[in-house]
Amino acid sequence: MKKAYWIFAVFAVAFLGDRIGGFVLSKITKESQFRYSRLYGSSEGADVLFVGNSRGLSFYQPYCEEKTGLTTANLSYNGMPIDLAVPLVMDYLDRHQPPKVLVMDISLLDSVRMDNKLVFQFNHYSPNSERLSHLLKADFPNDYYAGRLSHLYRHNSEVFQRTFFYWKKSDKDWLLDRVISASMVDDVDTQKALRFHYSPKMLEKLDEMVKYAQQKGTRVELLVNPYFPAFVTKIENMDSLKIDVSKATGISVRDFSNAVQETEAFGDYQHVNKVGAMRYIDRLIAEGVLK
Repeated sequence: MKKAYWIFAVFAVAFLGDRIGGFVLSKITKESQFRYSRLYGSSEGADVLFVGNSRGLSFYQPYCEEKTGLTTANLSYNGMPIDLAVPLVMDYLDRHQPPKVLVMDISLLDSVRMDNKLVFQFNHYSPNSERLSHLLKADFPNDYYAGRLSHLYRHNSEVFQRTFFYWKKSDKDWLLDRVISASMVDDVDTQKALRFHYSPKMLEKLDEMVKYAQQKGTRVELLVNPYFPAFVTKIENMDSLKIDVSKATGISVRDFSNAVQETEAFGDYQHVNKVGAMRYIDRLIAEGVLK
């Protein structure tokens, strides 16, 4: 009988510890200044909503706000797939005053470079979103239900680590701050060709997001953010992607792949650094994307 009591006590302590630990981490999530915590924990809206994968971090928020006087929010994340971007954008539009403009870099339409596992790393935000919960249950049911059983398990991800990192500070400055190396510049001609791998389903998801934003009264701008100039010729099907996106959404894609020319403005072939991001924001203002 004593053994049974010990087993019960161990399970009780483990359950209690999980719930207390989960409560503490959920409190950190709610109080964090990380972009998705602000999405679900704040009612304060923004004039401009940016979306993309890691290349969406090129939308350098501090400089944009300084130059335009507009408030900004950015839902971009490394390897962001369109399947995850759509529910996040829709949740933002439902929870905040609709932004004046939604600006998205279409390079996230690429099944090869997106992070398929990123969805379950948003598990700690799923209690705040029916859309996220539905996506998790469909694509990662084991992780979804494990997160319901263990509240600590929900927070076992890189995304929560960033949530904790930005607990007490803003993430608006999240951008590369290095200059592309001389060896990368010299080796650009030897790099493999880049090809976007996208499907009709991905285009449908994009159109769903675009139409939802437009119904809210938000102007939508679809862009190609800058690439290292010598690398642009390595992209095989950029024109096809732009045509298919325009057909799916009814919006002409603005191509800024060559908008930044200085070598010192890039961190690598596909990402501008802070210098390049400021050059890019200036161009977006001049072209009327950011009015």
